[in-house]
Amino acid sequence: MAAGLGWEWAWRMSRIMTWCTGLALVGAVAGCGQAAAVRPAGSWGRAIEVPGLGALNKGNAAVFSVSCGLAGSCAAGGYYTDGDRHQQGFVAAERNGRWGTAIKVPGLAALNKGGASGPDAEIGSVSCASAGNCAVGGSYTDQLGQGQAFVATERYGRWGMATGVPGLGALNAGGHAYVYQVSCASAGNCAAGGDYRDGGHHQQGFVVSEKNGVWGHAIEVPGLGALNAGAARVSSVSCGSAGNCMAGGDYTDGDGSGHGFVVSEKNGVWGQVIGVPGLGARNKSGDAAVSSVSCGSAGNCMAGGDYTDGDGSGHGFVVSEKNGVWGQVIGVPGLGARNKSGDAAVSSVSCGSAGNCMAGGDYTDGGGSGQGFVVSEKNGVWGQAIKVPGLGALNAGFNAAVDSVSCASAGNCTASGDYGEPYGSGFVVSEKNGIWGRAIEVPGLGALHKSRQEFPGVVLVSCGSPGNCAVGGLYANGGGNYQGFIAVAKNGVWGRAIEMPGLAALNKDGGAYVSEVSCAPAGSCAAGGLYQDRRGHYQGFVVSQTG
Repeated sequence: MAAGLGWEWAWRMSRIMTWCTGLALVGAVAGCGQAAAVRPAGSWGRAIEVPGLGALNKGNAAVFSVSCGLAGSCAAGGYYTDGDRHQQGFVAAERNGRWGTAIKVPGLAALNKGGASGPDAEIGSVSCASAGNCAVGGSYTDQLGQGQAFVATERYGRWGMATGVPGLGALNAGGHAYVYQVSCASAGNCAAGGDYRDGGHHQQGFVVSEKNGVWGHAIEVPGLGALNAGAARVSSVSCGSAGNCMAGGDYTDGDGSGHGFVVSEKNGVWGQVIGVPGLGARNKSGDAAVSSVSCGSAGNCMAGGDYTDGDGSGHGFVVSEKNGVWGQVIGVPGLGARNKSGDAAVSSVSCGSAGNCMAGGDYTDGGGSGQGFVVSEKNGVWGQAIKVPGLGALNAGFNAAVDSVSCASAGNCTASGDYGEPYGSGFVVSEKNGIWGRAIEVPGLGALHKSRQEFPGVVLVSCGSPGNCAVGGLYANGGGNYQGFIAVAKNGVWGRAIEMPGLAALNKDGGAYVSEVSCAPAGSCAAGGLYQDRRGHYQGFVVSQTG
């Protein structure tokens, strides 16, 4: 783990590690096992160690982020451990369906000098706008031992030099900075957000934009410093078009209360941050945050998250931006009537087009059981939240949640999550032309999952086009070891899980899982993760769907 990056590690791994309670973290998950895949939408090729990564890696390695700009043209990034036991960042690119050799991020070694504890660097986020045009962001340790953030850009298949986020060094007097998310609207036009520590050792949020391949200067989120008296961060970024992005996150006021915020970029200029309109009146107990943002087009975005009312009950909220103007926050319509035990949140949002979005999350019913919900926005109007259809019949363990959502177009979305703790499984549910179908267990996952101690979970979902999606996550075998899986839907039909070809041969010491899945528009998907070699070291792998 990079020095001082405990929160960042938790943020990055939380989607994966929710189901790994009690297991040790050593750059990965101790005791994770083999992975599985499905074949309905073309065939999965053989999982391979990221080419060239073995030669770089002398300890542990992992793929943390994957993004596809076009079918067969993707990028992956993460970290490896060099011969001096220091953590370094790498990138690998897929061209025409073939993964090239992993490389050290150009220029990162010159930045990543380290202090007394040595250098530590990693890539936390990858985003590809088109084939061969991607950007990455992450962190490194400078020669004074301070944590700094960096960005690097790939143009036409060639990676440029990593640079410390321009201007961030002057802001980051406290020596702790990180890029959490990168979003690219088109080739060479991206945005990134994260946090840093100022001279008073207060955590602040920043944004930075790239225009025509050149990164501008990072700025403290305009106006956020005046609101923030404790800790602030940008946790989510989305771009509707080049120079038109939004970011969301949270901050702590002078009374120690947590609040959510949003900030928009218009034509390359970031506006003033605003506390989510109307959220303050609802957030009586001072614990609110924006957890996810998505833009359907320039100036038409949405955000979701949670807040705590005066009775200490948790609630989910959504808020929409229309033509550059943010409306008032609303409690998710209909969720209050369901959330009898006062513990609800929006965990993920996605927009298929302007004014046509969806959100998913969980709530606690009157019996104290966790339930998953979805809610859709149509032409700018939010409908009523509904319990995921069919999930009640699956959820015998009375604990379910929607963890990830993805919309390929207006009214065509998919949600994934888990149910039935401690002996449940993972589920998927799809919306077609605005109508939600019934949730189903990920086909074949129950047969793979043999443990009576843990339950499997779906970490994330990605949809390239309506009805053509992929999900990835974890399950446990009969010995209680975690396994990984990936499942694919074609034309709305989910196939059965099979062992991912080639991964068992790599996974000699029983530790593998799928951590990232990305599907290109109207094309195939790619996945990445890690496995444990015969020496007990973790290695990164990639695999692509063909046909």
